[in-house]
Amino acid sequence: MLNENGDRFAGFNEDYDKYREIKDVSGVLYDAQGNQLRKLKQGDVRDLSAVSEMSLMEDSRVKSHNFYHKVYPYTVAYEVEFRHRHTAFIPRWVPQGANYYSVEQSKLEVTAPEGYDLRYRQFRYEGKPAERMEKGAKVLTWEVKNVPALQPEPFTGPLRDRCTMVYLAPSKFSFAEYDGDMSSWENFGKFIATLNQGRDVLPANIKSTVAAITANAKTDAEKIRLLYEYMQQNTRYISIQLGIGGWQPFDANYVATKGYGDCKALSNYMKALLAEAGIRSHYTLVHAGREETDFMEDFTVSQFNHIILCVPGAKDTTWLECTSQTAPAGYLGGFTNNRPVLLITEQGGKLVRTPAYPAEQNLQVRNIVAEADGTGTLKLTCETRYTGLQQDYYHQIVNYDSKEKQLEQLKDRLKLPSFDIGQLKYTEHADARPVPEMEETMELKVPNYASVTGKRLFILPNILTRGASKLSSDSTRSSDIYFYDPYVDADSVLITVPEGYTPEAMFPEVKLSTVFGNYYARVTVNGNRITYVRRVEMKSGRFPAKDYPKLEEFLNQIYKSDRSKVVLVKKEA
Repeated sequence: MLNENGDRFAGFNEDYDKYREIKDVSGVLYDAQGNQLRKLKQGDVRDLSAVSEMSLMEDSRVKSHNFYHKVYPYTVAYEVEFRHRHTAFIPRWVPQGANYYSVEQSKLEVTAPEGYDLRYRQFRYEGKPAERMEKGAKVLTWEVKNVPALQPEPFTGPLRDRCTMVYLAPSKFSFAEYDGDMSSWENFGKFIATLNQGRDVLPANIKSTVAAITANAKTDAEKIRLLYEYMQQNTRYISIQLGIGGWQPFDANYVATKGYGDCKALSNYMKALLAEAGIRSHYTLVHAGREETDFMEDFTVSQFNHIILCVPGAKDTTWLECTSQTAPAGYLGGFTNNRPVLLITEQGGKLVRTPAYPAEQNLQVRNIVAEADGTGTLKLTCETRYTGLQQDYYHQIVNYDSKEKQLEQLKDRLKLPSFDIGQLKYTEHADARPVPEMEETMELKVPNYASVTGKRLFILPNILTRGASKLSSDSTRSSDIYFYDPYVDADSVLITVPEGYTPEAMFPEVKLSTVFGNYYARVTVNGNRITYVRRVEMKSGRFPAKDYPKLEEFLNQIYKSDRSKVVLVKKEA
């Protein structure tokens, strides 16, 4: 560790459970000259529960240790021996796990029986691994040396696009009493189906409830919506990760009786409700997370952390997020949209993609009417309509945060030095089509918003929607550029200023068109009224690193335009 920035890498911290045993741990601390200072004592190793904040119960525990040394530079060396009681997961090799992290030397050596079908996928590694035979076993070795520290770059994609990584996977594997095959997505899906087999049996009272709920429904779409709303109203999400690595759901009877479950259990329960109504659906594995759409489609290995439900129809497919008590049926949001997922079908696993919401469905349409007085104080009413991915954040705070918390969030979100809130109101349209919508109405009073100097008034017409990114030049950019969520922002602002002012300086109309998106801004003055219009359309996609100068120019022009002021001068009496 060369300085205090390395301290977070200096400790030992490893999870274990009944399928992953930590057999032995040793550790040594050395000073700058390589002299041994201390050795790890087993009594100093902490052994704690590893239940996450999101979980009610998990099998996991964690062992941790740190020498807490503060004289730089220093070296720590840990040796850890694990025993895995399954062959479903083989750890990946990530020599360089973070920014500012240089690598002197790192080696992965894998020994497997000669006939064992060990598959691997390597990234940013030159050539093939070294291979040798040793006592009837095959040994594969990957090694890197003298890798400089990874420098942070904005708008990057997955870490494996930037540094060396090796993924390992078996073909045949075992997990507890189950045997599986992940040589293909189809076979891996069959393994998941085996884990779920027989877990979809509903109690008699819930079967009667399903019949009653759907009795008057005229279409399958209506049945799906009614049953989904029933599930939302009568269950809640609680993470319980027990059993086979958190892979096997609690059965439908458990959820019906207890009224709660994790993503696996709730999705399995919803699947059972639909089946009782004669509607076929698919338990679906997904890697969830905002901006977590990266996936190796051509390398079969578990890359999932969440379960949703897919309900195929004759014309449309309905996707259900079963852990949400408030999301409308058919809308996934930024947590799971636009990415490969694995359907568990009757024939096995099948890779498909979840819906991608185009820019025109992800809107922020804002109208502001404001008035500035002679002291520079601005009073305004702002009405904003958010749709699709742009309403996700507001759906969350409206449904899960108190009014006080919503006001706190607003203060953090508005880039104004100080302001008073007269009104804040949200109106949700969860059933809007094709995507849900949220309306926000607020009244603000902003002291000293406009600057009054002598006979001049300086005012920024873009009050609330300013581009936040100003990029620095980077001639060494190495990684491609990623934008995940396309969107459109459209602003209309009308500001009334005191009588007697005329324009002295106006910024010109700005029109920008690039591969990343488009921008337009214009300001006009008519009497004592300033009108400002702005529109930004940002595209999603992966763009080559060589285009970074174009992105820099585009975002910096937006940054400058969004902060351009109008100068008004008071006419002489």
